[in-house]
Amino acid sequence: METINSVKRSNVPESERLDITEKLFGMHWPLKLEPVIYGITAHMAEDYQGGYWEFYTLDNGGFYMAPDTDRTFAVSSMNQWQGQLSADALGIVVCVTAYSHLSFGGPESFARTCANHYHMLREFMYDHPEVSNVLSAID
Repeated sequence: METINSVKRSNVPESERLDITEKLFGMHWPLKLEPVIYGITAHMAEDYQGGYWEFYTLDNGGFYMAPDTDRTFAVSSMNQWQGQLSADALGIVVCVTAYSHLSFGGPESFARTCANHYHMLREFMYDHPEVSNVLSAID
């Protein structure tokens, strides 16, 4: 019988954020990916008013970020799903959505990076306590 190991996350200290995002996404982080993530969040969660976000690396090489709050958000996803998500689950949904959208554009190397991060984050989210709602919001 094969044992399946869960993907683990690690919080990125503020002092390492620039180095991590530069390493993972290069100049596309501040110019493309980060603004898309914030834009998708504002579109999906009307009650989102900005704030500090936590950054996480995954031990499979992935990355995501989520608002740093204990509150839940009313979410209306692009596929018409509506429901409540924790800030962490919202972060997963918006990052997976951003990775998906950006994987279809250029430049090709960045599109491939986004496609890879999409799959690594999906691998992580299957152990999330809100996986059912996360899947409903993105599929």
